[in-house]
Amino acid sequence: MFRALALAALCATAVSAGKRGLAWPWYNGGLDPGVLNNGQGQVVAIYDWETYAPPSTNGAGGLGFIGMQGCWDCSSSPVGELAARQAAQGWSTVFSLNEPDLNGISAGDAANWYKQHINPLAIRKAFPAVTSSTNSGQGLDWLQNFINSCGGGCYGDYINLHWYGPDFGSFQSHIQNAHSRFPNYKIVISEFALANPSGGQSAQVNFFKQAFAWLDSQAYVELYFPFVATSPSLLRANDAGAANNVVGTGSCLFTDAGGPSAVGNLMY
Repeated sequence: MFRALALAALCATAVSAGKRGLAWPWYNGGLDPGVLNNGQGQVVAIYDWETYAPPSTNGAGGLGFIGMQGCWDCSSSPVGELAARQAAQGWSTVFSLNEPDLNGISAGDAANWYKQHINPLAIRKAFPAVTSSTNSGQGLDWLQNFINSCGGGCYGDYINLHWYGPDFGSFQSHIQNAHSRFPNYKIVISEFALANPSGGQSAQVNFFKQAFAWLDSQAYVELYFPFVATSPSLLRANDAGAANNVVGTGSCLFTDAGGPSAVGNLMY
């Protein structure tokens, strides 16, 4: 009986640890991701929407870097260098296109691109990251069209979701809906936060407390990345749209002094 209880406790611990990651913008050169890595395995990953190593004072901060070929082909992340960068940096996971459902990329074209450039990488793979839009042909509908267009020929381990919305209930419902529609894949959530809440940082803290606890308990959720691992001043200076219209600055994981914010403290 004791052995069974011990094993159950071990399994529960394994489910609740090691899912958190840092969504790390290109302008973060003066910040240290290690500030949010306490070495106890809660925060395990970092990505920067690119295939180059995260710009920071401390490299990847001891976290596993996930390369992302977020663009079709661009100067910052040339698709022709994808395989070489993966081999040189040793990623074990790759993310692919960033919000193609909002960027005019057809699911069929994306499927052909994925087969050519992502399939050959012998590592874990995430399908293109889609928004939580419920407009026809966007969000989960786009993802379904992508999988259909692949015809079983796109090799992937995860579906990749973004979510911005009003409250925890809406977030939970969206993730559960995605799991119901795509039960054969685990889920990574590479961007999420409340959409510019009137309660500012306090509202974001309350949301993330609920979201983190729930996500840690869901076996089908592999990784999640609250938006965004930067400071308020850097977000305002480099991404005014996000700071003013999408999330506000209350979801930033860092303070302007470079330490953990009230949201950042939840990562431990």
